[in-house]
Amino acid sequence: MSSEAAGSTENQAKIVRTTSAFDCGGRCPLRLKVVNNEIVNIEGDDAPEPEQLRACLRCRALRKYVHHPDRLQYPLKRVGEKGKGEFERISWDEALDTIIEKMTHVKETYGNESIFMASNGGYLGALHGGGGLFKVMSMFGGYTTHYGNVSSEGAVWAVLTQYGSVMVGHSREDLLNSKLIILWGWDPARMISGTNTMYHLIKAKENGAKVICIDPRYNDSGSLLAEQWIPIRPGTDAAMMAAMANVMIKEVLQDQPFLDKYTVGFDKYKDYVMGDEDGVEKTPAWAEEISGVPAQTIIDLAREYATTKPATLMDCQGPARSATGEQYVRSAMTLCAMTGNVGKAGGGAGGGLMGIPVGHMFRGSGIPGMKNPAEAGGKSVRGTLDLELRLQKRFHTNKMFDAILKGKKGGYPADIKMAWFVANNYLNQLGNTNKNAEALKALDFMVSSELFLTPTARYADIILPVSSVAEKNDLTRPWPSGPYYTAVNKAIEPLGECKSDWEIACALADKLGYTDFNPYTESEWLKMFVELNPETGPQIKDNDKFREEGIHRVKLDEPVVAFKKEIEDPENNPFSTPSGKIEIFSQRLADTNNPLTPPIPKYMSAKEDHTDPLTKKFPLQLLTPHPRNRVHSELYKVDWLKETHPHTVWINPRDAEPRGLKNDDEVYVFNERGKLIIPVFVTEKIVHGVVAIFEGAWYDPDENGVCRGGCVNVLTLDEHSGGGASVLKTALVEVELAKEGE
Repeated sequence: MSSEAAGSTENQAKIVRTTSAFDCGGRCPLRLKVVNNEIVNIEGDDAPEPEQLRACLRCRALRKYVHHPDRLQYPLKRVGEKGKGEFERISWDEALDTIIEKMTHVKETYGNESIFMASNGGYLGALHGGGGLFKVMSMFGGYTTHYGNVSSEGAVWAVLTQYGSVMVGHSREDLLNSKLIILWGWDPARMISGTNTMYHLIKAKENGAKVICIDPRYNDSGSLLAEQWIPIRPGTDAAMMAAMANVMIKEVLQDQPFLDKYTVGFDKYKDYVMGDEDGVEKTPAWAEEISGVPAQTIIDLAREYATTKPATLMDCQGPARSATGEQYVRSAMTLCAMTGNVGKAGGGAGGGLMGIPVGHMFRGSGIPGMKNPAEAGGKSVRGTLDLELRLQKRFHTNKMFDAILKGKKGGYPADIKMAWFVANNYLNQLGNTNKNAEALKALDFMVSSELFLTPTARYADIILPVSSVAEKNDLTRPWPSGPYYTAVNKAIEPLGECKSDWEIACALADKLGYTDFNPYTESEWLKMFVELNPETGPQIKDNDKFREEGIHRVKLDEPVVAFKKEIEDPENNPFSTPSGKIEIFSQRLADTNNPLTPPIPKYMSAKEDHTDPLTKKFPLQLLTPHPRNRVHSELYKVDWLKETHPHTVWINPRDAEPRGLKNDDEVYVFNERGKLIIPVFVTEKIVHGVVAIFEGAWYDPDENGVCRGGCVNVLTLDEHSGGGASVLKTALVEVELAKEGE
């Protein structure tokens, strides 16, 4: 807690410097004004420019989230049908005793592998996240869990293939060194990929950089920054990139000395691009037919990107969450190498992740090196490009509900009888939500640790109320860029009987008799996390000052440039790949002989893209972008935020007119997986043949199975790509006017 808060009496206002722990790219410094255990006002960072980190509307509305009248404050037991949301209040003792009884029954009857633990995304702190419960379950004998980050797995797989490292980003200050910035499928104004990313993009534009936006939508970032918007059909980015490479090769614009020195396999990619491999030259005209981008636009962009030095192509994770998402990321990285921009100030390596090697995650609440006994004998889930090896003991995240339904008979490694969902709303946020609901109904027993009665929690047998970020002390960091660390400082006492996930884990461990589970106080844990972190240990000399100020800003002598050492001194700093170079061609992938993951980046058509014959029935491609007014499904209940951006389906006038649709009409959006009802927004800001519904709205099916909440994942696929990307942006739908009274 800050010194400003110290000494406050109950009726006096106090100011607490803290931050959020949402799954966005921020961690914005906040100043919470508290009176009588209530947050009455929120202000942002008061540091001077350029250090000031500006919070967006989501953090500004945090008090409406923390003090929302629908917050869960007591343990609950289901008394009605699963999914109906009918519960009664019980004590913590009854809740934990019931859970232990069910855990023990499942363990003794079916084995530990039949207990499924699902956690991620809902709270990104060091101590008070889901790690504590995973630790308890490991001590209990183990569990089954999931594999694959919903947001980034395709991009992670791609960068490990090509660079051998996920640290592919530059610090945002380096944008001021760029002369050309290509935002390809990236809308940082919405996703907050680093709190001050938009600030530095605006400064770069003011500094003379040209900004180009490539996206099926004319997104918020493009409308503010871009001199040119290039609309593109979803899922066709790799085709356009291959055509750009074709132009560069024909006109000898590629940086051949760079390719010769730092890469392997460009000759094989060249054979593909020029048609020597398959007899189809990847010309701009070829790409125009696929992508909808005019051939001359592709030619002009290829020339401009190849000849403007330095330039940065900033791809992102959105298009990577598709059926061939890793091909988009690998193609982008290849263009970065062809233009010689990797490892250069003002340039960029691509790769979608944009993280920098400053700001290691604080070590969390699990015992270092503690293993899950249920995974004993399985291959490591990291360090291999062969997805099947990663899934020997786990379920892919986007198929966890399919796995719950089908178990071993469906080819999965376990039959699940009990599930515990911690810090997530996966029913709502993963593909094929209607199927997901059926899976939750099929469970023998389910626990949900939650702040609200979310769509997932409605199916639980026991709900445990969790404290918010304002009701605990913790540590966080921004996931993509930093460079800074933030402290979560407790602003108010927990509401009702709420406990943090760590406190729940401690209570469970105590009932199970694990006396050595929690040997330290909260403050001791957090201080150790700072000291054990390889960066903060040497940097943060005064832990009390760090907590008082709520932030530690890392002072950089110069902007971080990804792979600078590898490019400046390749002999002593090889890339972390088998060849020690950028692998445009990957022998590791060639050895797997998987047609879904070719050894060079390629454009490939996929199920439910624009080439699928299913377009005759469902002719519109569906996009599911991040919303401006919530973090995935978090903050959904906050009325202030709902007012800022009504939940609608975007549709182009060329698609709206033949369907008889006009602005604000209620429409059905549907396919074979589900159906939702939502107002329509007719706009030229989206490509013809494409519709967009922002993800995160809560699943609320009526008696006919129509989702009245507008949850877009009733329409998406519960599948993954060859590289492990969750396929949430490859789906076909139809839109029609809803009948009056329905």
